[in-house]
Amino acid sequence: MEKLDKNIVWHNATITRAKREQLNQHRSIVLWFTGLSGAGKSTLAHAVEDRLHQLNCRTFVLDGDNVRHGLCGDLGFSDQDRRENIRRVAELAKLMLEAGVITLTAFISPFRAERDLARNLLTSDDFIEIHCACSLDVCEKRDVKGLYKKARQGEIANFTGISSPYERPENPELTIDTGSMSLDECVEQVLVLLKNRNVI
Repeated sequence: MEKLDKNIVWHNATITRAKREQLNQHRSIVLWFTGLSGAGKSTLAHAVEDRLHQLNCRTFVLDGDNVRHGLCGDLGFSDQDRRENIRRVAELAKLMLEAGVITLTAFISPFRAERDLARNLLTSDDFIEIHCACSLDVCEKRDVKGLYKKARQGEIANFTGISSPYERPENPELTIDTGSMSLDECVEQVLVLLKNRNVI
């Protein structure tokens, strides 16, 4: 990344995050869902958002596939491009945190270093890492997009879990067994954590 030009100065807003949170009547936070392809990250993130919306919370889901249609549309799937993908998403999530929004990100984000980068952009109270723990075997059986089959056949390079590693979180705030628990049970675990953290 290029060094920031010395003539570029951060402009402090008159409407602060605290004022936005007061208006929303909930804290803003970043929920970082990570796990293998097929582990249920997007499904869970959207289900949690639906429940939060019912509670009148301001929310937004940053989904891995959707982001690659625009913000990260110029990136491939090399290790370097994956790191840049996560860096951009983390910076966007940080801005949405200031906007007073509960941001739910659903990304494989396979490398600990990149997830740590996202965490370190924020304070410890503003980042919740949620590991969607689902075995490779179950993910392959689901294979809703047919990606594992293509990866096994050599049609997709650098595919996490097959030809590229997934580094499991060492100390996530929450680990959810998305391989065996129902979606409602998974959602409830997230909501309980948010209540315990006084987010909602």
